[in-house]
Amino acid sequence: MKHEGVGPGVRPVTVRVPVEPVEAAVEADARDAAVRGDRLAVRGPLFGVAAQGAGDGACWRVVVEVMHGYPQQARDSLNSRLWFRAKDEAKNRVERRALLDAVTRLETEPVDDLTVLGTRYRVVRAEEYMAMDAHGGTEMPRATDPEPLTPDWSRRSRHAKVDDGLLLDPDAPLSPLAAVERLSLRTLAYTGARFPADVLAESAHAVESHPDVLLMPVAFRIVERSGDEPWTPGGGLMATAHDARRLLDFDLVWWRPREQGLIPQHAETIDGVSVDARTLLAESTDPAAGELAVFAEAADRLRTEHLNEVVVQGRTSRICRARRLLRWGPDGPEGPRPSDSSGDHAPAVLHPRLDEDGTIHFDEEPAEDDDAAS
Repeated sequence: MKHEGVGPGVRPVTVRVPVEPVEAAVEADARDAAVRGDRLAVRGPLFGVAAQGAGDGACWRVVVEVMHGYPQQARDSLNSRLWFRAKDEAKNRVERRALLDAVTRLETEPVDDLTVLGTRYRVVRAEEYMAMDAHGGTEMPRATDPEPLTPDWSRRSRHAKVDDGLLLDPDAPLSPLAAVERLSLRTLAYTGARFPADVLAESAHAVESHPDVLLMPVAFRIVERSGDEPWTPGGGLMATAHDARRLLDFDLVWWRPREQGLIPQHAETIDGVSVDARTLLAESTDPAAGELAVFAEAADRLRTEHLNEVVVQGRTSRICRARRLLRWGPDGPEGPRPSDSSGDHAPAVLHPRLDEDGTIHFDEEPAEDDDAAS
């Protein structure tokens, strides 16, 4: 069935009732979670890049994961993507020149939308939010969230990439709970005195200019707090809850002991084994063994008990479900807003000069501008 929504220019939402047992279980889990988490906490914007090729219609495909804190970081990732494509994939000088022209623009301008060889690239903006319960707790992974059959805790193993090959299709059918969530978030906008006037105005305008929303796949991140302080992010987005646990395991046994001076900052390996709380505890002569045991024991419980939350030295670390939405308008996904900060990032040359023949010039000095030359 279709829900026509409200307001001009809003796309209909197609709802597909789950019939397969796994789909039904996921929907039941989502229903229970909606009852527990009756409010949302909006963390702020994240940025990535989506591409639309000829014949894609309303669909775009994510080519730079939507997890960067600043739009310029997404532009820089696109810059590198096009530079390596020119180096490794261009079939001739004409293709390479088109790609390098785009790279040159990205090196000098904060470009958010450009077309290269028939593909349109856009820096896109997503809003990250989390479900919260009545006590201010963030939602943790659900029983039906995908988990590996055999958890791999090796630091050398590659984790799944967030948004890898993700197709953004605003017309894709949704489950009933996802449709309700999408419809309820169409009017989401910033409110409150803590936001500057321009941020509030742009947020309200986005509801009109991009009246649809598209819900992105759930991701996972570590959030932390001490005592009753607000939750703060303790790591980047991960594609699975297990990847977030593995990151927390690394934080507990490797990073925090160094942060507290229990392990030297530059200690790398002992007999080829990475130095962390576990390896040092195996050395009974270590004077910090008692303090290191606190971190190692918490990390071991994280592994063996499949935990989503640990408390160490008064700091609570929790794996939470991070959700994102893209606002969508007649011309596709929303790009950065004027008030979105670029931090200290500015367009810059990221790679050596590559010429039309595919030759890399490593030893060239950056070209001087006319004013400097004169």
